[in-house]
Amino acid sequence: MDLNLDAPHSMGTTIIGVTYDGGVVLGADSRTSTGMYVANRASDKITQLTDNVYLCRSGSAADSQIVSDYVRYFLQQHTIQLGQPATVKVAANLIRLLSYNNKNMLQTGLIVGGWDKYEGGKIYGVPLGGTILEQPFAIGGSGSSYLYGFFDQAWREGMSKDEAEKLVVKAVSLAIARDGASGGVVRTVIINSEGVTRNFYPGDTLPLWHEELEPQNSLLDTLSLNSPEPMST
Repeated sequence: MDLNLDAPHSMGTTIIGVTYDGGVVLGADSRTSTGMYVANRASDKITQLTDNVYLCRSGSAADSQIVSDYVRYFLQQHTIQLGQPATVKVAANLIRLLSYNNKNMLQTGLIVGGWDKYEGGKIYGVPLGGTILEQPFAIGGSGSSYLYGFFDQAWREGMSKDEAEKLVVKAVSLAIARDGASGGVVRTVIINSEGVTRNFYPGDTLPLWHEELEPQNSLLDTLSLNSPEPMST
């Protein structure tokens, strides 16, 4: 089998941003692939841009890293000039500008999340092509296709911080179970008026889904109990 080790590093990924009553929760898996080979099973796909704004990265690892490096530099200059932290909207629009102006060269989908004193917790999605979408929750990466129906049913307004983080961890674990390009551990970042909290959930602590559970009172168990002894000659 050709593993294609020279392929670009790609974060076939699950990234999520969720607003809650008071802030935002960002979450991501940790698998980075090179072709069919897992190049890094514990990468950190949630990047700090400022003290109050973070970025979830998916797609080409190199593209998402260079965008985040440029934006971090511009936001530092912006903060020095203004004498106060940049807002989430300013950070998201900078990312949108870079993504849109270079859309023919970049292969990366991004989710911006943070908290500022003007608008509170905000989530912005910047998918391939450089569109910007302000959303109560955003999902991206290869694992997102498994999560749209789940989020339509599970997300609700006015969640607490713990409810929002639990939803993010549950959603990423579901994508890991279903999507071959997502895997590893789950990292979360909680951002609110009190600051930033980073949490880490190893793979063996994640919720299990039905294909990973031991069968309980399955038809196969029943058949094996009632089957006659094999004939001997």
